[in-house]
Amino acid sequence: MTTRRTTAVLPEGLAEAIRGTAEDITAVLRAQPPGGRPAEVLPVPRSTWTVGEAAAHLAQANALMADLAAGHERPYGDGTPGSLAEANEAALAGFGERAPGPLAEMITAQAAAFLARVEERDPAELLSTPLGRMSPAVLGSYLLTHMLGHGYDLALALNRPHMLDARRVALTLPFMVEAMPRVADPAAVAGLTASFAVRLRGGPGFGVTVTDGAVTTGHEPPARPDCTILTEPVTFLLLGLGRLDPWPVIARGKALGWGRKPWLAPRFPRLFRAP
Repeated sequence: MTTRRTTAVLPEGLAEAIRGTAEDITAVLRAQPPGGRPAEVLPVPRSTWTVGEAAAHLAQANALMADLAAGHERPYGDGTPGSLAEANEAALAGFGERAPGPLAEMITAQAAAFLARVEERDPAELLSTPLGRMSPAVLGSYLLTHMLGHGYDLALALNRPHMLDARRVALTLPFMVEAMPRVADPAAVAGLTASFAVRLRGGPGFGVTVTDGAVTTGHEPPARPDCTILTEPVTFLLLGLGRLDPWPVIARGKALGWGRKPWLAPRFPRLFRAP
């Protein structure tokens, strides 16, 4: 009975990806840190957080997502990247745990709690989230995206293999496509009119249209885009979450752009601010 309800609410493979990603993050946090320093004090690359702070944020975020999946209202910023960052810092300040072991257990337990609670939702129901109202399936994609981004950070900080792969990245697209208009950088899109077809190498694609600064997205690429971007899946997610810079990625052939306006390809990731 439980398996049938989960399958009806979440797309195929999403529950497995959420559970597996949480377990992979737990393995990273329980690994012996390099250099003999306590893991919780190690800095996270490209972040002001330590490993302990990033893991605490993940544990808190998974608990928040489990509450949202239960249909509870949990105000958390106003949906803008700046307000979400402020909410993150305020939440961390009120939560003292920084030890990797207990936090790993919390991350896994709260991911399981999310899956248990989302089973009870109507697939058509819209749930309140920090980035607006979403269906349970999109909320699950949001949870996976968030865990993959911070899980990547933790793996990098602790010199462990990361847990991103093409299959998991494809499952982040429902959230990424829905969230893009909400996290567009007003300064970056101001005055721009262009259409983009974004395709993951060997996987799905989607479309983004900017009309004088207004951003719309769709799960199908436009028929005649100004710029087509083909990217390796893991690279796509890391670019989208601000973990990589576009130019080195293009130089290594991990992302290609062509069309009437190919010069827009390296600009595309900078149109958005990762929350």
